[in-house]
Amino acid sequence: MTVTLFIPCFMDALYPNVAMSLVKVLERLGHRVECPADITCCGQPAFNSGYWDEARSVAQPVLEKLHNAEAVVIPSGSCGAMLKVFYPQLFANSPQADAAKKLSAHVWEFSDFLVTKLGVTDLGATFAHKVTFHDGCHGLRELNVKRAPRALLAKVRGLELVEMAQAETCCGFGGTFSAKFPAISTAMGEVKCASALATKAEYIVSNDSSCLMQIQGLADKQKQPVKTIHLAEILASKN
Repeated sequence: MTVTLFIPCFMDALYPNVAMSLVKVLERLGHRVECPADITCCGQPAFNSGYWDEARSVAQPVLEKLHNAEAVVIPSGSCGAMLKVFYPQLFANSPQADAAKKLSAHVWEFSDFLVTKLGVTDLGATFAHKVTFHDGCHGLRELNVKRAPRALLAKVRGLELVEMAQAETCCGFGGTFSAKFPAISTAMGEVKCASALATKAEYIVSNDSSCLMQIQGLADKQKQPVKTIHLAEILASKN
């Protein structure tokens, strides 16, 4: 099928290798990948801050470009939830309401797309490291993505997954939340880091680079050796 990617702003700016890994995985599976260059932010920062009119002005070009896509795949539970769950709310009772509902039905978080839509768990990846997994809030609580990333990691050669006690606990990033409440955000992140470090894992894996940015920043500040990596980067890795 033709897979249209929506790449989050922070990933485009800071973690382009994640997006490139996504393309590698999907092309290896034989799919045609498109990534429209003329759409940018999904509008979530304004939406979460209560500025829905401003969020609609940012989201409308995304909706216009993507609502006819065969499948929209997003390497982020956060932006994925915005398009799939919150666009229908944002555009409710507007001329774009039907288009938002149509788009919602075709939006997939990356790991869920592989496992649920395509029925794929084994990508032939190799990653000989001990890892632990962080469940991002939007992916877990809005999209109900829990099993898919673990099913994919279970098939990676050489990888050992050790679950942390606080796997489902928020890392404290929350986009604008971390800017508005930095002390609370830091305290939450420290709980997450401590739980991950207790597993003795070499890497913390997640479906969200935004969460990993928060966690890596705190780990670096604490001078901890643990590294963070997006699931797509692991799945794209080969011997």
